Amino acid sequence: MESLILNVQDTVQKYADIMSRISGIDVEVVDSKLYRVAGTGIFANRINEDMSGEGYVYRHVIHTGQIQFIDEPGKNPLCENCSRRDNCQEVIEISKPIHMNEDCIGVIGLFGSTVQQKEAILRDKEMYLELLDQIAEFISVKAREFQETARRNAIISTLDSVINHMEQGIIIIGQDHTITTANRAARRQLGTADPEGSRIWLEATGDRLNHGREYRIQVEKKEIRVFGKEYEIPEPSSHYAKMFIFSDSTELLKRVYEMTHVVNKMEMDAIIGNSKSTLKLKKEIAKIAKSTSTILITGESGTGKEVAATAIWKMSERKDKKFVAINCGAIPEALLEAELFGYVKGAFTGADPNGRIGKFELANQGVLFLDEIGDMPLYLQVKLLRVLQERKIVRIGSNQLIPVDLRIIAATNRNLKEMIAAKKFREDLYYRLSVIPLKIDPLRKRPEDIEDLAYYFANRYAGRFDKEFRGITPEAMLALRTYPWYGNVRELENTMEFMINMMDENGILEDRMLPEDFSRAEKKPDERNAIHTLRELEEIEIQKALERFGNTAEGKKEAARSLGIGLATLYRKLQQ
Repeated sequence: MESLILNVQDTVQKYADIMSRISGIDVEVVDSKLYRVAGTGIFANRINEDMSGEGYVYRHVIHTGQIQFIDEPGKNPLCENCSRRDNCQEVIEISKPIHMNEDCIGVIGLFGSTVQQKEAILRDKEMYLELLDQIAEFISVKAREFQETARRNAIISTLDSVINHMEQGIIIIGQDHTITTANRAARRQLGTADPEGSRIWLEATGDRLNHGREYRIQVEKKEIRVFGKEYEIPEPSSHYAKMFIFSDSTELLKRVYEMTHVVNKMEMDAIIGNSKSTLKLKKEIAKIAKSTSTILITGESGTGKEVAATAIWKMSERKDKKFVAINCGAIPEALLEAELFGYVKGAFTGADPNGRIGKFELANQGVLFLDEIGDMPLYLQVKLLRVLQERKIVRIGSNQLIPVDLRIIAATNRNLKEMIAAKKFREDLYYRLSVIPLKIDPLRKRPEDIEDLAYYFANRYAGRFDKEFRGITPEAMLALRTYPWYGNVRELENTMEFMINMMDENGILEDRMLPEDFSRAEKKPDERNAIHTLRELEEIEIQKALERFGNTAEGKKEAARSLGIGLATLYRKLQQ
C-alpha cells in the first residue's frame, strides 16, 4: 500500500510536536511499512528511519488494528524478539493505530522514559488515550484529504488529456461571456493560440444539421460558423457557467468530403491520344485551368467529359481543394435540389432527421462539376443562375445566406441551343455557364487516338487482373480502328476489358477475342451490301438514339421523338 502518511509528513510532524508539548511525553509516528515519519524528543533525530527490524509492537498493532498499552516495555511478550529488550529506554508505551476507512495506515506511539512520565500517564490514562484518538483522527483526515485531492487531480488531468485529444472544439464560458478554458481543437478552429480571457459571443442561426445546431461565433473580432451544442453547468459560477462543444463547418465539410468523395484524380497525362483534336483539347485545358471562369464541356456520352473536368481541376490553383461531382440526370428531380443545396432538420417529410450538407456547400473553395446539366429541371436552373450571380446559397428549410466560393464546370451531351429554342433550357443560364466553351469530339472523329487508348486500357486491366499483356495483332487493331464507336471512349474501355478477360496465356489480343456485339455492328468493307433484318436495323437505331440522348427519362423521350415513335412503344421495344 502506498504510504499515505508519508505524503503529509510535514503536517504529521506538526501534530506530533503539538501532542508532545501538551502531554510532555515523546511522540513518534510510523507508516504501515514501519517507516518513521515523525518524532519528538529522543526520536527527533531519527526521522525517516526504517524500523522494520525493531518495531515488533507496531507490527502487531498494524496487523490487529488494536491499541496496545504496555506499562513494562521489555517484559511484554511482544518485546520478546527485540534486541533492545534488556536495555529499553522506555518505561511506558501506548501504540494507537491510525485508521482510514477499513485500512490501518500507520501507528502513533506515546512514550514515557522517566518514572515521573509513567506515573503521569497512569494517573491520567483516559486523557492520554483520548488525546491519541484525536491526533490519530487528525492524521487520518489529512491523509484522506491528500488522497482525495490526488484522485481529483488525476481525474482532472485525465479529462484534460482526453479533451485535448478530441477532434471537437470544447470551451468553457463564464457568466460574463469570457472563455475560461479551451482545448487544442478549439484553439485551432478559433484561430487563436490563447483564447482564455477573451470575450465570446454565440448566436444560433436556427439551422440544425449533422446532429447539432449551427452557430455564429465571434472571438477577437473574428467570426466563424460552427455546428455544436451548448450545455449549462450545474451550480454555475462567474468562471464556469456553460460548456460549448463544436466543430468548425470547414472541419465538418472536410470529414463529409472524405467520407463521400470518390473521384478518379486524372491529370493531363490521362487525356490519352495524339490526334489533332486531342492535342488541341490539351492546349485549351492548359490555358483555361488557371482561370476562375465557368466552363461548359460539350460532347457525346462517353467522350470523357469528367476526365477533362478533373484535368482542369488538377492544373488549377484549386488543385489542393475539393472536387465534387454530381450527375444531374442520375438523381430524381425531386431529390436533386436537396443534393445540391442541402437541407436542415425538419426541412421536409422523409428527409434525413439530422439534415444534410449540399454539394454547393461541400465544394466550397474548390470545384463543382455538374454533369448532364441539360437534365436539370427549369426551376432549379433559376436557382443555379442565382448562385452563379450572387455566390450565395440557402439550404432547404433555412433562411440563412451562406457565401460560397467555387468554380463551376458543367457538362452535357445534349444540344442546349435546341433546348433553349424548345423552352427547355434557360438562355441566360446557358450564357452564364458557357463563358468558356470546351468541345470534345467523338472518338470516331479522332481515330488516331484509338491505338493509344486501346493500349492504355489494355495495360490497365492486365495489371488489375494480374495478367501479362504483350500486344495487339494488326487484324485486331484494324478492327478497332474501323469500328464507329458510338459509345465513344467508354465503349472502347469496356471492349478492352472484355478482350483482356478473353486473352490467352501468350498475352496477345486477337480479333477473335472481340465482343460478339462488336463484330455484328462493325462495318467491314465486305459487309457493305449485307442485308440486315428489320429487327436488327431497329435495334441498331434505338441503340444509337439512346447513346446520343442518354438513358435518362428525358433522354428516352428525346430518343422516341427522334425515332418517330411513342415513348410507350420505345419502352416496349427496349423490354423486348
